[in-house]
Amino acid sequence: MRHGKKFNHLGRQTAHRKSMLANMACSLIEHKRINTTVAKAKALKQFVEPMITKSKTDTTHNRRIVMAKLRQTGAVAELFRDVAPKIGDRPGGYTRIIKLGNRLGDNADMAMIELVDYNELYNADKAPKKSTRRSRRGGSKATTAPAAETKASNEEE
Repeated sequence: MRHGKKFNHLGRQTAHRKSMLANMACSLIEHKRINTTVAKAKALKQFVEPMITKSKTDTTHNRRIVMAKLRQTGAVAELFRDVAPKIGDRPGGYTRIIKLGNRLGDNADMAMIELVDYNELYNADKAPKKSTRRSRRGGSKATTAPAAETKASNEEE
């Protein structure tokens, strides 16, 4: 029976899989987006999101937990220094997987996994819009401002 065996082993032994996910997570933190297969991207998402959640509170204990998983001091430092403040108000969902099609050599399903807050294309249309209130009385600011300027310039002459 296969009860409780949901974990994708990615065709690798345990040590190889953990090392591969740690290296991919370090690359994702360093470069903010990487291209890989869909299966590896889904496994990486489950691997890296709890560490990003840990990085929101910068304590020695959390740094040691993340360091035990990632094994690269530069990636841990960048995660706590640069990535964590940028995603501090987000309650989860720190990564996005975008499917790219199939790889030419072996027809594998490819995907791009990226950190959500670092993509300017997706975040540009979500910028807060200016809300202008228009009065029904007809006194718009655009028409009153030049009138005030002309009145001030007439008094100076």
